[in-house]
Amino acid sequence: MKITVIGTGYVGLVSGACLAEVGNEVLCLDLDASKIRILKEGGIPIHEPGLLEMVQRNVATGRLHFTTSIEESVKFGQVQFIAVGTPPDEDGSADLQYVTAAARNIGKHMTEYKVIVDKSTVPVGTADKVKAALSEELKARGVDIPYAVTSNPEFLKEGAAVEDFMRPDRIVVGADDERAVKLMREIYAPFIRNHDRLVVMDIRSAELTKYAANCMLATRISFMNELANLADKLGADIEQVRLGIGSDPRIGYHFLYPGCGYGGSCFPKDVQALIRTANSMGQPLKVLNAVEEANDAQKYVLLEKIKQRFGSDLKGMHFTLWGLAFKPNTDDMREASSRVVIKGLWEMGASITAYDPVAMDEAKRIFGNDARLTYADSPQKALHDADALIIVTEWKEFRALDLEQIKLNLKTPIIFDGRNLYEPAKVAAIGMEYFAIGRRA
Repeated sequence: MKITVIGTGYVGLVSGACLAEVGNEVLCLDLDASKIRILKEGGIPIHEPGLLEMVQRNVATGRLHFTTSIEESVKFGQVQFIAVGTPPDEDGSADLQYVTAAARNIGKHMTEYKVIVDKSTVPVGTADKVKAALSEELKARGVDIPYAVTSNPEFLKEGAAVEDFMRPDRIVVGADDERAVKLMREIYAPFIRNHDRLVVMDIRSAELTKYAANCMLATRISFMNELANLADKLGADIEQVRLGIGSDPRIGYHFLYPGCGYGGSCFPKDVQALIRTANSMGQPLKVLNAVEEANDAQKYVLLEKIKQRFGSDLKGMHFTLWGLAFKPNTDDMREASSRVVIKGLWEMGASITAYDPVAMDEAKRIFGNDARLTYADSPQKALHDADALIIVTEWKEFRALDLEQIKLNLKTPIIFDGRNLYEPAKVAAIGMEYFAIGRRA
């Protein structure tokens, strides 16, 4: 099948590469010429494990193509996936200008039946706006060409997006057109050969499902963070609590790890967007408002622990920061806790040496050449002459490092651990101070 994917960000490029991997011929459109140049030269504009090799492999076989031509992209695929960005607007709602622009472009150039697939994370009712945009453009041209609009929300985790697409736990399709449903089943058949995981529902339910899923996960994270903060006050150990409640099959262990707050391009944006949608309907989501408030506060917990240990005047002090990305296996720093920690330390007069396996270039783009933030090419080198180590991202390589060596490299043997990577007793046994999230020292 010939498929067009509009947008080459995380969702678009992963979707395009994976659809080509199973034999489809895919054309990816992006109006950012620099992105398309990188892709045509054999690179990718994002960091995602396994994606570069998949893109290169499918370009080599002639199944994956890239273009900046709107007319070419509309002509190419019978199925048109819209996977453009939906950044939060000033009021927290999702900005749909790129989605509706993509729909209008399809309407301007289509000459035969098309299935338009909303792959971007969009609010309930977006399919109606896409239909209206298409209808207006077709009417302006004076033509009557059949089309269908479907919702097919993505459930990809940054850092594991290729694996998630190739081995989905569910595929949600919202549609009211049988021909479109049949085409969507054909597209996804190679991904669900062992078990039919494709769930067909009405379009509005599909649109809400994506937001509901992310907001449920965000709720679990904020709840555990709140419990961890309480455990600190009570002298309890949140790790023992996690094991105790996670063993209940009704709860399970997923997303029960406390830390220094969630970030990224999905959870913060989707929580805000669903809050905004609910408010606009006169049905405010009180729980979700609390989730957002708790997460905003959680990003300052490490700074509070640092102030309790050193005071609020950190002039002349130097800290090591391990982790810049909002989570492992990505270079994405959108809404990352590291940004709050860095700015907070600067405000108190401190300087920082940071290390992250893949996100340091992104940090340099964000913070520029500020002399208060330097970078090291290894975790151990970043520790040199530091008054304390701060851990913000749970990269695997941080978990197994020699604690004795960490102690030797630090000027003062103190760790502020925002991801609870180490056992407090082991750290204390070698004479280090350890401040984690809800762990009993």
